[in-house]
Amino acid sequence: MPSTPEPEDGASRPLLADQREAQNNNTAGDGDDTPPSSSAPNGGTFTKNLGALEAFAIVISIVIGSGIFTSPGSIDTNVPSPGAALVVWLIGGVLAWTGASTMTELGTAIPGEGGVQPYLQYIFGDVFGFLAAWTWIVAVMPATLAILSIVFVESIYSSLGITDQAGRIEHKLFSILILVVISVANSISTKASTRLNNFFVVTKFVSIAAIVIAGVVVAILQATDPDRDIGGRDWFNKPWFGNREVTNPDGSKTDWDDLSEWETLGHLSAALYGALWAYSGWDKAIYVSAELRAPARQLPLAINTAVPTIVFCFITANAAYYILLPWDVVSTTDSVAVTAITRLLGRGFGIVAAILICLVVAGSLLGNSFVAGRMAVAAANKNWFPSLFASVGFIGLKPRTEAEPNSSDDSQGSSHAARSDAPINAITLSAILSALYILLGNFRALLTFNGLGEYSFFFLTVLGAIVLRFREPELRRPYKPFILVPIVFALVSGFVVIRGAFFAPVLALVVIVVWIIGLGFYWVKKRFSERQVE
Repeated sequence: MPSTPEPEDGASRPLLADQREAQNNNTAGDGDDTPPSSSAPNGGTFTKNLGALEAFAIVISIVIGSGIFTSPGSIDTNVPSPGAALVVWLIGGVLAWTGASTMTELGTAIPGEGGVQPYLQYIFGDVFGFLAAWTWIVAVMPATLAILSIVFVESIYSSLGITDQAGRIEHKLFSILILVVISVANSISTKASTRLNNFFVVTKFVSIAAIVIAGVVVAILQATDPDRDIGGRDWFNKPWFGNREVTNPDGSKTDWDDLSEWETLGHLSAALYGALWAYSGWDKAIYVSAELRAPARQLPLAINTAVPTIVFCFITANAAYYILLPWDVVSTTDSVAVTAITRLLGRGFGIVAAILICLVVAGSLLGNSFVAGRMAVAAANKNWFPSLFASVGFIGLKPRTEAEPNSSDDSQGSSHAARSDAPINAITLSAILSALYILLGNFRALLTFNGLGEYSFFFLTVLGAIVLRFREPELRRPYKPFILVPIVFALVSGFVVIRGAFFAPVLALVVIVVWIIGLGFYWVKKRFSERQVE
């Protein structure tokens, strides 16, 4: 059964001291060489059956999604040159890496399921941990899944030349259908999810490799025969750095030589905002750290191989876009990959490209749905959400009982193995909330809403990591980046929140309302728990 924090201590002190003590006892020696247990330790819900490769694949699957195929146009519109766009992609990747490194420090120092929830609870107290869990479960992750479902369907429509159907009910219902299919796939078992995820990772690398190889081939053909009419040709005839006149999606022009410093800063910040969104998902490995066999070693390994791989893929793919397309086309399309392949090889290959991109987005959907369910389980285990959502392998109210076998005899073991180990109730909750967001929202509003909710707690978490360096310098940190790393990301995440609130005050107000409702839910549940104790 999940442990329940003592009500009188919840809001006033960190509540993971007991878990930290258990961790220190377990890691007094090397720690990573201890054979993994067959059951979850410290009352955890999931078994430690994931390795660094699975964590690497989850990060790759979540981050390499729609962003690399749809964001280049919006970023190109807000930079003075293609070279500057590639620099923005590099800076965005480095900044995402600083955030991932800081989260890895916390993930290896503070045990617990649920990502930022246990970190904020440990550093600032129960209320902050709950509010992070609430925001992720009812806002951030459902909005993310809604966005990806919409993009999946939009990619299909775009390949058919239809670009104005996103608001129609048929489009929304199709998006919900895709969401349901992915949720069912994640409900089979953890092993089935990770195997399917590995397939999607392969499709992501294949898709990006196809774009990059096409760019390299066009570059070689153009360089060997300058008069050949192939690709975009602008890359060959124009400087990659230096101000230019940019064509906007509405047909207007932006002359960078005529912009003031303030206007230039506004455009560049919008470009960086777009890059950070494309890199979103870099934090997701920490949400399965409780399922890693040796998190102190495997989590840093997964992060520090996945993020550089993603940065390399994003930069090379964007360089290929500028080779394959005229530069004024890059700035005006939201489906740059499909546009590039269609222009180079024809509509048939464009449809193939759209299918690959749909598979890429499906992989991101699968990874995010996988993580979303585990967030709800972690919150239910802390008695923040109904215990229904802590159940694993069942639909509805049927609980896991102590009488169920773990590994007694062969017949019992096979019966246990046959049952799903997926958090089906939690996945269902996430799917229902996501479907509501699809019906009530649209792509751009959900994107801003998601960013405001997510980066608010990224800022608090990274700020907490800095505070913890001074408050508890003796805390065992198997992975400890230089102090400048969390400081840089704290500044970046603070910038993202302030900029988003400034340009979308209504959505910022909606996020605040979500927090107020969450706090009301927290205090009601706390008072109810106190009365039960009395």
